Amino acid sequence: MTLSEIIESFKISVIQIATQQSTGTGFYLNDYNLIITNQHVIKDNGEVSIKGKNFDKQFTKVVFYDSKYDIAFLMPPNEIHFPEIKLGDYKKLRDGDDILAIGHPYGLNYSSTQGVISRVDRVQNGLNYIQIDAAINPGNSGGPLVNMQGEVVGVNTFIIRGGDNLGFALPSDYLKEALEQYAPMRGSSVVRCHSCSTLVHEGNIDGEYCPNCGTKIELITYKDKKAETTGIAKTIEDILQKLGKDKELARSSTNNWEVKEGSATIRISYSPENYFIVADAFLCQLPRQNIGQVYEFLLRENYNLKSMLFSVSQHDIVLSSLTYDMDMTVESGERMLKELMMKADYYDNILIEQFGCSPKLEES
Repeated sequence: MTLSEIIESFKISVIQIATQQSTGTGFYLNDYNLIITNQHVIKDNGEVSIKGKNFDKQFTKVVFYDSKYDIAFLMPPNEIHFPEIKLGDYKKLRDGDDILAIGHPYGLNYSSTQGVISRVDRVQNGLNYIQIDAAINPGNSGGPLVNMQGEVVGVNTFIIRGGDNLGFALPSDYLKEALEQYAPMRGSSVVRCHSCSTLVHEGNIDGEYCPNCGTKIELITYKDKKAETTGIAKTIEDILQKLGKDKELARSSTNNWEVKEGSATIRISYSPENYFIVADAFLCQLPRQNIGQVYEFLLRENYNLKSMLFSVSQHDIVLSSLTYDMDMTVESGERMLKELMMKADYYDNILIEQFGCSPKLEES
């Protein structure tokens, strides 16, 4: 396979994963009908949000939790077709082999970096890891390490901070071992005991303890583990619910939310440090020509607008509302966001139709 063919073949199978604490990457394996990621990406969550090239953001269950190998398995979305991705043979890898690391670093949708295996059997914490020089960053965790035959030979797991491209991937042999151990229990919630490696589930747990060594085990639970919000964050989520938005899917991180309304993307953020809530509606992009006319229009509208303001962020035209947290109630916030959404759609159409602005490019 050529490099471009390998990258293209993984675009649908590599998945974005997000929790309230972190973001990361996962990938789908057909033979096991599971999404693979790192345990530290989904830590302490029974449900996480996933998003792929061929399906919208949604919640899914964590069904396997393994702190020994730092891997976790998630249930895939229903009725979604994924291209066939195979596990490669770790034992065939050699120092100097070319590889690709694929993931979503820093929340950037789908990035791939090429490199070589610096050492195929670097021992860390009692396990072999594949040391690579391909650049991997926060958000790459849980993504596939791929050989030049398009096979997954590892799971990108950690980096040494301050090092110069010192990345480490869990070899595919460890992953295959865990997948085959879990296969007879597929669909059940299973945790690997961190002391003796026994797979523990509701059918064999001894009270709260591993049936083999007696270590205390916390099984995966699905009783509403979604973050309970309080204060201003709760007010914002109550407003989103009143506006018909799914507050859980809207939540992108602590004190940050993102929703779609018509053609506009609206990002809401709250800063406890300066007490302000900001709602930014990202509209279309500046045109290639006659930009002066667009700026003149935006400045004129800024003079006429109340409680809203136009700005330009790189090429994006942004319509923003800002309010002090002590002034925010569910009623006032609902009015503010409704007006912002209405104005965003209104201005987006004018800017595109009358001034030749370009529709905002979306990640795909």
